[in-house]
Amino acid sequence: MTGVAKWKDGFDHEINQAILARDNGNEGMARVCARRAVGILIGEYFYRHGYGNQSASAYDRLSRFTSLPEVDEQVKTMCNHFLLKVDNDHNLPAGVDLLVEAQWLAHHYFPDNK
Repeated sequence: MTGVAKWKDGFDHEINQAILARDNGNEGMARVCARRAVGILIGEYFYRHGYGNQSASAYDRLSRFTSLPEVDEQVKTMCNHFLLKVDNDHNLPAGVDLLVEAQWLAHHYFPDNK
């Protein structure tokens, strides 16, 4: 299995788990899976761009990624959604859908790996 297949398989697995969790009414788990998927995606970005010393934590990867000067503000804003805490009703702000945003990020950074 190639490196591309490995990260893509992991990303797809987490996205599929997120969809399944959402379909089963478990939005919290859907968010967790979407966050893990983006952690895998960012790990691949770091690998392709020569960044070393990667943490296995999706949260750490997201934090580091959003501090990179080459990442545009729209992407930073979107990635910061993955770092948000839910409110007292266990919801993210209106209009934030981590599953959709994870898929958008994958297409934005790796359009050749649909």
